[in-house]
Amino acid sequence: MQRWTIHLEGGPKRVNHAAVAIGDSIFSFGGYCTGEDYDTTRPMDVYILDTLSLRWRLLPGIPINHPDYDLVPYQRYGHTAVAVSDCAYIWGGRNDKDGACNILYCFDTGMMKWNKPAINGPIPGARDGHSACVISNKMYIFGGYEEEIDRFSNDVHAFDFTSMQWISVKANGTPARWRDFHTATAVGSTMFVFGGRSDDGGDVFTNNEIYCNKIQTFDTSSNTWYEPVVSGTIPPGRRSHSAFYYEGHLYIFGGYNGIHENHYSDMHRLEPGKMKWSKVKVKGQGPCPRRRQCCCRIESCIYLFGGTSPKNPQMTATHIPLAETDLTDHSDLYVLDFSPSLKVLCELAVLEYKQDTSFLPMNIRWELAAMTTNNNISRSSNTTG
Repeated sequence: MQRWTIHLEGGPKRVNHAAVAIGDSIFSFGGYCTGEDYDTTRPMDVYILDTLSLRWRLLPGIPINHPDYDLVPYQRYGHTAVAVSDCAYIWGGRNDKDGACNILYCFDTGMMKWNKPAINGPIPGARDGHSACVISNKMYIFGGYEEEIDRFSNDVHAFDFTSMQWISVKANGTPARWRDFHTATAVGSTMFVFGGRSDDGGDVFTNNEIYCNKIQTFDTSSNTWYEPVVSGTIPPGRRSHSAFYYEGHLYIFGGYNGIHENHYSDMHRLEPGKMKWSKVKVKGQGPCPRRRQCCCRIESCIYLFGGTSPKNPQMTATHIPLAETDLTDHSDLYVLDFSPSLKVLCELAVLEYKQDTSFLPMNIRWELAAMTTNNNISRSSNTTG
């Protein structure tokens, strides 16, 4: 019985960032915030969420004269992050000053230090809006927008963490369409690709966008693309959504369709064995419609934070393209619990029926406050604390 249980404000205000879960912590890398200066090269910021205390902290930055300064990636958006053991690997992304990047960076969460691994093999072209997932100790990169050659990609590249080598994968079958800002989720040895922004021009951007809602799979054991027949309540096409896998099902949340100017807050579930979609009704008050958020899973809890939404939800009904000034960036955190404890359910019942909580111990009252979805109380109001 999945339920939105916690809503907190006061975390990092970030859009198009990337994050991984390692142990009981979530590490969020880069992204942007409307109104900040992106004309100056600066090191990528790292925010860390302790999921036990629900407190964010900002890792101290490295000064320009520090000997490790060149080992830190520059601030960017549209990049990817994957976790391998206790390390997060950052690849791709761009900013308005430095453009796109194809250098692989490693953040050691034990040492809290950056490094640039020594690598071999053909390095993929610099891009943003691609996807990355880990299968059998390899990171598979798909799609994105390649800056140097100015085109969408539908190539597959793999990075082998054992040999620290890039591999240009020769795919069989009909590949998924050229796209960016899709999701690719590992299910066993298969990569499930959904959504993203494509174009009538194929790999060439003509501003005639396509938002496909097909599921396409890439079998990494045979390097073969498939387009399975699916049934059920198929979600509308979208980009900049979230996807995660939990107990035999693939879930997607949120996203954006630029043709209809729709931001979504819906959740859909795919059963890979039957290739059947269903729309999921989640109890509790969840996030507002949004795109470009981050989503990480730790055991039975999904932690969703950041992203951007229309300032006025009624503006989407006009189907007029929204300007940056029409959007608001979020600094919130939501927790979706697939297996809430009896204690949590009781606390939620107290809130739902507006029971008096003054007699409860202070720590329990704090927990109740954190679960209140319409308050501004936050245990993380100081992001550096």
